[in-house]
Amino acid sequence: MVGGIAPPATTEKEYSGRTTTAVVLACAVAATGGLIFGYDLGISGGVISMDDFLQKFFPIVVVKKKSAHENHYCKYDNQGLQAFTSSLYLAGLVSTLFASYITSRKGRRFTMIAGGLSFLTGSCLNAAAQNLGMLIIGRIMLGVGVGFSNQAVPLYLSEMAPAKLRGGLNVMFQLAVGYGVLSANLINYGTSKLKPWGWRLSLGLAAVPSSMLTFGSLLLSDTPNSLIERGYLKEGQDVLQKIRGVSEVNVEFSDLVEASRLANQVKHPFLNILERRNRPQFAMALFIPLFQQMTGINVITFYAPEFFQAIGFGSSSSLYSAVILGILPIIALKIMIWKVDKWGRRGPFIWGGFLMFICQMSIGSILGFKFTGTSELSKGWAVVTMILMCMYVVGFGCSWGPLGWLVPSEIFPLDIRSASQSINVSIQLFFTFAVAQVFLSMFCHMRYGIFFFFGGWVAIMTIFVYLFLPETKNVPIEQMVHVWQQHWYWKKFSMNNGDVSPDMDGERKVQVKCPYYESYKRVDEIP
Repeated sequence: MVGGIAPPATTEKEYSGRTTTAVVLACAVAATGGLIFGYDLGISGGVISMDDFLQKFFPIVVVKKKSAHENHYCKYDNQGLQAFTSSLYLAGLVSTLFASYITSRKGRRFTMIAGGLSFLTGSCLNAAAQNLGMLIIGRIMLGVGVGFSNQAVPLYLSEMAPAKLRGGLNVMFQLAVGYGVLSANLINYGTSKLKPWGWRLSLGLAAVPSSMLTFGSLLLSDTPNSLIERGYLKEGQDVLQKIRGVSEVNVEFSDLVEASRLANQVKHPFLNILERRNRPQFAMALFIPLFQQMTGINVITFYAPEFFQAIGFGSSSSLYSAVILGILPIIALKIMIWKVDKWGRRGPFIWGGFLMFICQMSIGSILGFKFTGTSELSKGWAVVTMILMCMYVVGFGCSWGPLGWLVPSEIFPLDIRSASQSINVSIQLFFTFAVAQVFLSMFCHMRYGIFFFFGGWVAIMTIFVYLFLPETKNVPIEQMVHVWQQHWYWKKFSMNNGDVSPDMDGERKVQVKCPYYESYKRVDEIP
């Protein structure tokens, strides 16, 4: 129920349309929002491994590196250095709360443009930084850009894509993140040889992906969902006809109009999320982004060069290894683009989690038995560790990487979609901030146990998905409520009173028909 009004009953419907060039191009441009996120994820770790950068802003770290024979685990344990990395994500966390309002009131396209402009400003400030204050202000502007784009882009992709291709097109965002990480690692490898100003080039080139997002978004139309929600019915219908490639879109258009009518009756969407009927989506908005960050992937993304230097790789070798770790997820993500709408969501979540768990436990065991922290890991074991890291990032690239963004963006009803995505992104960025701020210290004090720590979280999240996440592939985004009504646990929260009808024997029963399930199912009790 929304404000006492029952949503319309869902009947068996098939939306008309085909995959058009317009929708593919729109999604490709929007997915460049992932480039700015990925570029920053990859660039910061390489920059803080450059002595010229450290000497200017964090000279104490250079001194500590020279005494690394005392404890390799603690080479980079410095709160200021971690604050450089993490400040962006704290700013992103705050900004995404404002981005929720802008996304709802001004549209997805406007929010992407604003995010691109903010990231462009931050990249210029970082490249020209003369002191730590200027550097941090630049990072904050980058964070605002990340918060805005991460709020708007996944929603844009899910709303533009037809249901049968929504998974593959949405994975384009994570693929763009992967390309951003890879390009950052390649750039760091090259600029590390340009002394003493190479780090400025690394930070300044963030202007390229931010310009692509900003100017590309100017050429896009907003999503039909957003246009209709804001009262532009004719424009929304025109865009819908364009991206579906047919003039007959009345069925889908009617569903969007009705969803918008109900959504616009909600005055306080953040409070509406807490209603009992929204409990399943609220739980996923909390736990999926939390679990995605607790896979430990950002440990590898942020600090791969520092990690490989700690276990015995040289400076150039550590950056080269980080490049390899940037290539493999892209390969995995390309596979997911083609297969995610066939494989679904639950399967890749589960087997990808299992692979990550095995790799993390193995890395922790190798470091525990073969790496003392005061001497380098032998070449053979260092190579084995590198291979396990590669397997780990492939597992992430086929599961929690793309699906951690895809599933939250497709499960929310329109009335709470912007608010829920804001919560999702806020939790993503909060735990990204937390991991970035404390990992180097955790690595110093917990040593090899850090991999057991993240491995334990992977086991928990895999069990969570197995028990509580229903399959959502091929379900139209405005009919997603039915997957919760069929789930063994969530059905007791998601049934709404408008579906209740008295049975012949007087008992209160409900009959729900969903065209994406093979049969009718009956629920004996409505809470």
